[in-house]
Amino acid sequence: MKIQKALHRVRVHDCLDYRYLFYWFLWAGKRGALEQYFTGATIKHMPGQKLKSVIIDKPPIETQRRIADILSAYDDLIENNRKQIKLLEEVAQRLYKEWFVDLRFPGHERTKIVDGVPEGWESCILDDVIEFDPKVRLDKDRIKQFVPMSALSTASMVLDMNEISETTSNSGSKFQNGDTLLARITPCLENGKTAFVHGLETDEGAVGSTEYIVMRSKKLNPYMVYLLSRTNSFRQSAINSMSGSDGRQQVKADKLKALAYLLPPARLVHRFEKIVLPMFEMVFALNQQIFTATQARDRLLPKLMSGEVEV
Repeated sequence: MKIQKALHRVRVHDCLDYRYLFYWFLWAGKRGALEQYFTGATIKHMPGQKLKSVIIDKPPIETQRRIADILSAYDDLIENNRKQIKLLEEVAQRLYKEWFVDLRFPGHERTKIVDGVPEGWESCILDDVIEFDPKVRLDKDRIKQFVPMSALSTASMVLDMNEISETTSNSGSKFQNGDTLLARITPCLENGKTAFVHGLETDEGAVGSTEYIVMRSKKLNPYMVYLLSRTNSFRQSAINSMSGSDGRQQVKADKLKALAYLLPPARLVHRFEKIVLPMFEMVFALNQQIFTATQARDRLLPKLMSGEVEV
């Protein structure tokens, strides 16, 4: 099988700052200046010879470095925030697994096992503790936020705020802050597209892709619902329950409702919430900083590269 190369490797000469070159390509791509160098009808690509003919704006090297310093400061902040978000999520997920999967919760050493489960815990199904696709009534005349599948991450709880748009339609999934969104279709489910809904402009709710399963806590808390959806066992059970023709497989909410669940005592649910709530809030604060920094960088980029703002 012949594999097409999708990347070009570029090495700069001494007269060009490599970071400046990255931002120049970013700027050129955003304003469509590279379209003339692409070929192909269905899948556009830039041949190596075309890349060599791209004309680059090249101010003095010191100017390049100052521009790159300014823009990379935003990207450094964005990258650091993403690393912090990843660490916070990992801590919360490990804690959920330790308490509610491995059953090494506080006081487990002194808890009796009754009929195969810790005393005070209850064997049930997910439908007993989680509401699937809850009804959300939205004002038909109101402009609403629309959350597409592209806004969901494969590895993080946060929504990509840059992907969220506005609509007057009420069609699609409906959800509110605190809900968990789970992609029901292939390959989005297998890839891990899941999100904790936070930061919607109104408590009334928003709309999104028709291919979401919306999960809301009944007897747990919103954070446990999300963390459950990220566990390997839950995800694998969801994948195993998928049905449909090749390329259009999806999981039905009824399949998830019937999954077995071990409900912990209310005191543990409350104690866990008090511990992870600050972690979730920090994640959302960091994600808001990412959104703000991205917008600021993107506004500044054309002004610096065009010389409108001198450095």
